[in-house]
Amino acid sequence: MGSEAPSSPEWTTKAVLETLPHPPESNSASPVPFFHLLERLKTTKREGWRRFGISHGESISDHMYRMSIMTMMAPPSLSAKLNIPHCTKMALIHDMAESLVGDITPVDKDVTKAEKARREAAVMDYITKDLLGGVPGGQLSGPEILRVFQEYEDNETLEAKFVHDVDKMELLLQMVEYERTHAIDLTEFCHVAQRIQLPEVQEWAATVMKEREAVWKSIRGN
Repeated sequence: MGSEAPSSPEWTTKAVLETLPHPPESNSASPVPFFHLLERLKTTKREGWRRFGISHGESISDHMYRMSIMTMMAPPSLSAKLNIPHCTKMALIHDMAESLVGDITPVDKDVTKAEKARREAAVMDYITKDLLGGVPGGQLSGPEILRVFQEYEDNETLEAKFVHDVDKMELLLQMVEYERTHAIDLTEFCHVAQRIQLPEVQEWAATVMKEREAVWKSIRGN
C-alpha cells in the first residue's frame, strides 16, 4: 500500500510569530508592540490584484484607510440612522487580523471560509489579550477591539452592514482605478456590486460601474 502524503500542520498564530524576525513583545504594559504589529498591515499587499500582475498594488491598510474616510461620507438618509464614529472604528479594525493571517481571497481553495474565520479569530484573540491585555485602555482597549471585530463578523447591526457594503464599494473603486491605469480587464470583481445591500451604497456603486463603462470606451477607442 502506498503511504499517504503527510498533512500540513494546523495553522497557528504562534507558528506565524516564530517566522517573524522581530515578533512583538507579549504581555507588555505599553501599546508599542501592538503599534509595531500594525506595520504589517502597511506592507502586506491585497492578494486579489496580484493574480492580475499588479505587483505594487494597495496594502491592507490602504484599503482600510479609504474605507474609514468613506464611512464618514454616508449621505444624510443613512447617517441619521448610524453611529458614524463607530462605523469608522469598525472599518479600521475589520481586517486587523490580516496582519498575521494575510489576505486570504475566495480563490484560495486551500483555505475554507470556516478556516479563515478560525485563523482570524485566533489572531484577534492574540492581539486583544497577549498584546493589549495589560495595556491600560484609552479610547480603544483590547476588549473593545474584539467587540467591534465580532460585530463586523456577525454582520447583524446596521453599522456592520454599512461597513460590509463600504468594504465592497472600496474594492469596486480600486478595480476601476486599476483598469484605467493598467488597461487590464478586472471583470471578475464586478459581481461584488450585486452583493451591496443598502440603497445609498448601491447608488455609489452604480456611479462607479457607469464610470467603468466610460473607462473601457476610452481604452477601446470607442
